[in-house]
Amino acid sequence: MSPLLYYALPALSSYVMLSIFFLRRPRLLHTPWVSAFCLRLGAHRGGSGERLENTMEAMENAMAQKADLLELDCQLTRDGVVVVSHDKNLYRQSGVNRDVGSLDFEELPLYKEELEVYFSPGHFAHGSDRHMVRLEDVFRRFPWTPMSLEVKEQNEELIRKIAGLVRHYERDEITIWASEKSSVMKKCKAANPKMPTAFTISRGFWVLLLYYLGLLPFISIPERFLISFLPTIINRTYFPFSCSGLNQLAAVVSKWLIMRKSLIQHLEQRGVQVVFWCLNEESDFEVAFRLGATGVITDYPTALRRYLDHHGPPALAS
Repeated sequence: MSPLLYYALPALSSYVMLSIFFLRRPRLLHTPWVSAFCLRLGAHRGGSGERLENTMEAMENAMAQKADLLELDCQLTRDGVVVVSHDKNLYRQSGVNRDVGSLDFEELPLYKEELEVYFSPGHFAHGSDRHMVRLEDVFRRFPWTPMSLEVKEQNEELIRKIAGLVRHYERDEITIWASEKSSVMKKCKAANPKMPTAFTISRGFWVLLLYYLGLLPFISIPERFLISFLPTIINRTYFPFSCSGLNQLAAVVSKWLIMRKSLIQHLEQRGVQVVFWCLNEESDFEVAFRLGATGVITDYPTALRRYLDHHGPPALAS
């Protein structure tokens, strides 16, 4: 045996053993986050499978099902009003081919009478309420309800106004900053650092890399929520690519990478809530909670409430 291997193999073995030890016992190294709420049932776009997305009617319906969180997206109108809207362009939602930012709040069109549920292709939502709503009105109507607010672009005025509204209504601990982009999240945290944050895409990949390298137990985690798609919905209800072959590959690879009980349990022991979206079928609820997820975000809060009431509180992964 070469001198290098003579010393390297014992060192590597010790490193692997330490990594596994602290992966299972992270509280020996880290004080876990303490959250103001536990997210078991989240309503995607306010519950867009049962009422028209992001309307007050949809949110009222979700709250009737005891939703723990409203998952919302924010845009800014021309006259500086923060509104709840998933899309920047209004064509899919209203048939009007204008951007939200090109209209004043009072000029915003009504939603269509029915909207297809994105994560349940072929299913449509209806409702009597077709009005877009101001974020401030949502805060007033649901003052104690936790919310996740996603910002999709580097709109500094939008970020600043959201941060100001959260401060004004004293919602810092129950309002989550969410964005796919780390560059946007950086600006969000600067605007209101008291708000908890969710992982961005690049940060999520970084955590996966650290996990597989065995370094995760030794690295601090500032985020409090990992909101991830469930790999098993790819090529069934979620189609990230236009090519079927790429979707099949993504399903296989992401399932192998993400669906790890030891990873989920480690994060939850550190106070990071692991939430899977956007799940609309009972079989997917079952998969998520069997993995040890804290909760699920769904378009159908009534279905998830029925599942939770029937099966009881989800158990942590073992």
